[in-house]
Amino acid sequence: MESWIKSLIDIMRKSLDANGLPIPMDKSNCTEWARELGIPKGGDTIIYTSCLYQMAPMINQLVPWIEKLQSTPLMSLASVLSRFASFVIKPNKADIDRANNIMMSIARSLQRAGVNFGYLYEDEPYSGALLHELGAEEYFREYFEDRVLRIFEKYGVKKVITIDPHTHNVLTNVAPKYFKLNFEVVNYLDLLKNAKFKPKFNGEVVIHDSCLYARYLGKYDVYRAILDNAGLRHIEDPLITGIDTATCCGGPLESLSPELSREIAKIRIQNLSKLSKNVITVCPICLANLGRNAEGVVKIMDINEVIEAE
Repeated sequence: MESWIKSLIDIMRKSLDANGLPIPMDKSNCTEWARELGIPKGGDTIIYTSCLYQMAPMINQLVPWIEKLQSTPLMSLASVLSRFASFVIKPNKADIDRANNIMMSIARSLQRAGVNFGYLYEDEPYSGALLHELGAEEYFREYFEDRVLRIFEKYGVKKVITIDPHTHNVLTNVAPKYFKLNFEVVNYLDLLKNAKFKPKFNGEVVIHDSCLYARYLGKYDVYRAILDNAGLRHIEDPLITGIDTATCCGGPLESLSPELSREIAKIRIQNLSKLSKNVITVCPICLANLGRNAEGVVKIMDINEVIEAE
């Protein structure tokens, strides 16, 4: 496992150097949604996607490749890695369209709530979250200082709106341990918690909580309040959806052990299905991992697919 983790970190470093993302995908896929909405470039306040929603469909396509790669003998692994720079994941159009629609829904909700913001387009840096989560702390610090801080400083960013728990955790809990951040960080859910919403989905739902949002970032009640504002009933059970008892989707393990990640996801899906066949997620990694393993047992939807700001 240790050898694989080192190899995985090397893969991510090569990809970050080649295209600015931890996986080998075309970075133009990160900007389609913003161009369609005509979001202005730069400004004091920016929406910071870290391309995580847009990467999630690509991560799904990478998982079978990771499973094969993990079984590759170490001597052959070096030759595989040497060809990695030329390997680019081709997105499934339906999946990338779905990611773009989620992004546009978030942006429209913020606009309707009176929030003004810009976007950095091709200059938006990845947050480095996966480096930190894999324990590559030294490279994370180097990357964050060189790529993230430098670019935010270049554009004079004063306020950053995050839209996923992994990026928000990096900016609020991880990076401040090493750097003085000269910008404010706010999560989009907090900006929308008092906004008026209407449901885009009929029926009862169950929430799958992001471990980071619920336990470490104080958002457990925030997205529930948003669903309440939309009149969307969510079924709760303290043993399944409690703040301390809800279990992980398995997504953070998908690059280390796809098999274990799949087993965890299936257990989580079975438990959630006892409450509702309609599962709401608030994290792109949860959306991808649970969606990949749902197999018709439940329907997995992002929160921004079931509500709409008025």
